[in-house]
Amino acid sequence: MSFSPIKIDEAAPAPVSRPAPSMAIVVPCHNEQEVLPQLFRRLEKLEADLLEREAIGGPMALILVDDGSTDRTWEAIEAANTSLLVTGIRLSRNHGHQHALFAGLMKADADVVVSMDADLQDDPDAVIGMLEAYDNGAEVVYGVRGSRRKDTWFKRWSAQKYYALLSTMGVDLIPDHADFRLMSRKALDALSEFGETNLFLRGLVRQVGFTSATVTYDRAERAAGESKYPLHKMIALALEGITSFSVRPLRLITLLGFAIASLAFLFTFYSIFAWMFGKTVPGWTSTVVPIYMLGGVHLVALGVIGEYVGKIYQETKGRPRFIIDRTVTGGAVEAPISMASAKASMGSR
Repeated sequence: MSFSPIKIDEAAPAPVSRPAPSMAIVVPCHNEQEVLPQLFRRLEKLEADLLEREAIGGPMALILVDDGSTDRTWEAIEAANTSLLVTGIRLSRNHGHQHALFAGLMKADADVVVSMDADLQDDPDAVIGMLEAYDNGAEVVYGVRGSRRKDTWFKRWSAQKYYALLSTMGVDLIPDHADFRLMSRKALDALSEFGETNLFLRGLVRQVGFTSATVTYDRAERAAGESKYPLHKMIALALEGITSFSVRPLRLITLLGFAIASLAFLFTFYSIFAWMFGKTVPGWTSTVVPIYMLGGVHLVALGVIGEYVGKIYQETKGRPRFIIDRTVTGGAVEAPISMASAKASMGSR
């Protein structure tokens, strides 16, 4: 595996001699029983490599979050046959990928925490480059997909349009970055201060700030199982990102309203002019078509406004972002949820 040169997004401070950090990897899981054995093997190899390089200060922790799986994912986590320090977190139901990931991040107790998906499409070896960037002063390191040859044409096209749409709407994102990233303890503590119920971590992490870097890697095929992000979930995630970090759609509605009002004014002027010169056009088409058009525009505008109002409604309820059913560490079942976890799940209110 070869990496592209590390690219520092912002001016980093003068490199300091950081001690080798403790590290945890957080992996949200939903129906991933087929891929977990391969994930364990890849991460064991990564741990051995990092320890040999003295890039980490001790054994690597692995936090697996079962997001309401309906297969035997939880049983596979409980019976994990690996040398890694495995902690399993079972959520009470399917809360969604972003909430499951956030639950794991809040549980992690390490100097640096890496988040990644279980399907191994994001190369674990890229963590080596992330740790190098961290050692050079970066507090957040983003994994960026350099090549997506293994993805279908539609997947590549939709991903390109996805990032273009969010950029147009004013959402600050790293292109071709999903949720494969390294965060320092400093950055994680800052992230925990955000109190949103509706989570879009790609945007939230950018809001955290601090010195950041990117590491480019080649995206692989899914190791096993099926994708948990079909088209409708990608669309929902895009809407979540737009409505969580941009009011531009509301401003576009305002501009559209001014444009339609201007056209209506011109049409009114034309109608008066035609009436004065006896050139009134009989028929109902010129009346019905504008009514239908304006009706459609109004419904779209109400839908956009309703999306924002609904989000406000959800946020004001202050419901927990996740509820933990149980946790297991090294085969020992722990208490269902601690007060610290409960506070993290509620957010700062």
